Amino acid sequence: MTDPSLTRHDSVAHPVASVLVLHGGKDRSRAEVTSRSLSWQRAAGLARTLGRRLHGSQVAVHLLRYRSVGWNDDGAEKVADTSWALDQTRGRLGELPVVLLGHSMGGRTACRSAGHAQVRGVVALAPWLPPDEPVAALAGKELHAAHGRRDRITRAADTRAFVERAAALAVAASFTDMGARGHYLLTGIHAWNGFAHDRVRRVLALS
Repeated sequence: MTDPSLTRHDSVAHPVASVLVLHGGKDRSRAEVTSRSLSWQRAAGLARTLGRRLHGSQVAVHLLRYRSVGWNDDGAEKVADTSWALDQTRGRLGELPVVLLGHSMGGRTACRSAGHAQVRGVVALAPWLPPDEPVAALAGKELHAAHGRRDRITRAADTRAFVERAAALAVAASFTDMGARGHYLLTGIHAWNGFAHDRVRRVLALS
């Protein structure tokens, strides 16, 4: 198993905030995440787009590559990899506010990791949020989630229910219906990118 790694998608000289992009994966797999992973490639495309759109606002963008593909029981490894990435960006950029942006399993990882002191909020695209998923880490944070009604991998109803539970302790929580779109961010990619960009700006209170 390899170590986690970060890819920088920023050329910002003096960043005021950062976004950490978290890719999807599988329920169970100890396989290494390679650059051939479609989940990682989708997240890389999202990170590149956000890097361009947020450049003028001086927001740095990083993409985490986990040690392995799978959630694997309790997701502790994914949360540890995210904590490592947050420590790395803090060491390079300082104590800046961070938005966690995750797709699918990455959305679940983001919600589990939201308790980190630098994290201001989570933006989740078609997240995997089972009915028993805890919301405690989102206390005092923002959560903005989007899901398509044609998703057959994760469930929009689960995401909506999670947002409703999280709203009791989050400073803001919203669910957006992306219409007749599926799981993989392929149909309506501009709409997914637009949602991500808009909600990141909202969490960071960018004008």
